[in-house]
Amino acid sequence: MIKIVYEPDKKRSAAYDKEVNIGECTYSESARLWIIDHTFVEGNYGGQGIASKLVAEIVEQARANNKKIIPLCPFAKKEFLEKTEYMDVLSR
Repeated sequence: MIKIVYEPDKKRSAAYDKEVNIGECTYSESARLWIIDHTFVEGNYGGQGIASKLVAEIVEQARANNKKIIPLCPFAKKEFLEKTEYMDVLSR
């Protein structure tokens, strides 16, 4: 079972298979903005929707922390284009 964890001290959401880190979605931050700059999942875990869950976790945390997001990394940018439910946290 893959577990998605928000790690604010590392400015990321991370995916774990048991205790092994197998993916992450990282961001940098300013007072009002989070910039998603990198999303990665180990190759042998591809096709399971893990990267989407990592981005979704950052979106949820941004909502909870009243932040807007600039999706800079290509994968996050694609997620924001495809998921209209993320528009409330998209920085314009």
